[in-house]
Amino acid sequence: MIEDTANQTASTVAADAQTGAALPQDEVARLTDQIVSALKTVYDPEIPADIYELGLIYKIDIADDRTVTVDMTLTTPNCPSAQELPIMAENAVASVPGVGPVTVNIVWDPPWEPSRMSDEARVVLNMW
Repeated sequence: MIEDTANQTASTVAADAQTGAALPQDEVARLTDQIVSALKTVYDPEIPADIYELGLIYKIDIADDRTVTVDMTLTTPNCPSAQELPIMAENAVASVPGVGPVTVNIVWDPPWEPSRMSDEARVVLNMW
């Protein structure tokens, strides 16, 4: 499971290769890197920054059977892209080789706020 707090990703895996898990730690790391890279290709149509750097991705969970669950939020409940962004995120993650079924959940807790953005997003949006 990868949890993202203020865009500082911390990785936790319930079991690793030494305890008999289906996915070795290096495979989880590879999938994690590729999933994050895929999510960085998804841009909010109204904001010139990707959803990962905006801090919209709260959690990525990779199960031993390669099923991936992503918890993400939106900048506001009234976001005009509320219907399309989760689908775009799901398609991006599903394009990663070796990933199984993908589920993207929209969550509202904690609410998104600009402090979740990375420095890269702040530069793009001129929000210093």
